[in-house]
Amino acid sequence: MGDAPLRVGLLGYGVAGRVFHAPLIAATPGLRLAAVVTGNTERREQVRREHPDTRLLDDAAQVWADPDALDLVVVASPNRQHVPQARAAVAAGLPVVVDKPLAATAADGRALVDEAQQRGVPLTVFQNRRWDGDFLTARRLVEAGELGRVTRFESRFERWRPAIKPGWRESGTVDEAGGVLYDLGAHLIDQAVQLFGPVDRVYAEVDRRRPGARVDDDAFVALTHTGGVRSHLWMSAVAAQLGPRLRVLGDRAAFTTYGLDGQEAALRDGGRPDTPGWGEVTPDRYGQLGAEGELRPVPTEPGRYQDFYALVAAALRDGAPLPVDPGDAVTTVELIELAHRSARTGAVLPVEPV
Repeated sequence: MGDAPLRVGLLGYGVAGRVFHAPLIAATPGLRLAAVVTGNTERREQVRREHPDTRLLDDAAQVWADPDALDLVVVASPNRQHVPQARAAVAAGLPVVVDKPLAATAADGRALVDEAQQRGVPLTVFQNRRWDGDFLTARRLVEAGELGRVTRFESRFERWRPAIKPGWRESGTVDEAGGVLYDLGAHLIDQAVQLFGPVDRVYAEVDRRRPGARVDDDAFVALTHTGGVRSHLWMSAVAAQLGPRLRVLGDRAAFTTYGLDGQEAALRDGGRPDTPGWGEVTPDRYGQLGAEGELRPVPTEPGRYQDFYALVAAALRDGAPLPVDPGDAVTTVELIELAHRSARTGAVLPVEPV
């Protein structure tokens, strides 16, 4: 690959492509946003304004027809296209980043990962919220033993969106993998497993609260980890008042923090991670550590979404590990499927070994 920047092709310029992937790629040394695939007229104009040196393609078939023109493909298209487009990248021998969720079913995700391994093509998944500042802070405190033995982990992604928005995310078809459990749950479950390891039991309550909703917009998932920790995860589009973002309970202390990591909002507003102060949190938003009557604020680790693509570049250039093991993403989809099944049956379901 030499010393020239790695040429990146981005499939899709919706929220995922425009807000997250394009600016993070553009801000990463050693990467160049070489091409964007979108047939949408308005989005093509956005690409021209925001990334004027980037080539525009109408269709992903143009990528597969000339794979030597790129060094990396990023699949940021609607969920139903994740597996077929990632498989096409693998068939073309192009390393690929897939936005979460990796697939609508664990079986499809597992087959994709197996194919990439057999062909020797690097494949990773954009689980960017592993680099949220609040999560990094909680992880540091847990690993340092500040909480003692952790017994329960509570985590929420809650929003107040009482009106249904148009688009595929609100579609009820199975292949779209819409709804809050696939959308927000893919982050919450991944974070819980990263913190506390494998899961052996799943229980869930999954509902449609808004009139006319075709997909779940309010869900609760309880994971029992093999190490004994219980993770309680809430995701909702209908929370008029928001609970704590994170609450970690241990036998020595607890840690609680409110408010979403600010990197997504900053990216939406045109911010870039190569600017001073990126990902930093002001002291008034620090989480609290301790027990009642003995609480102290803990500085929040700066959020670092930019680390994902820096690690991708290092993996492709130097053989360093990819930032996210795609097997982790398969596990997340497996747990989402079990959560949906638990909600339908009302049962606590075991996680069967694959």
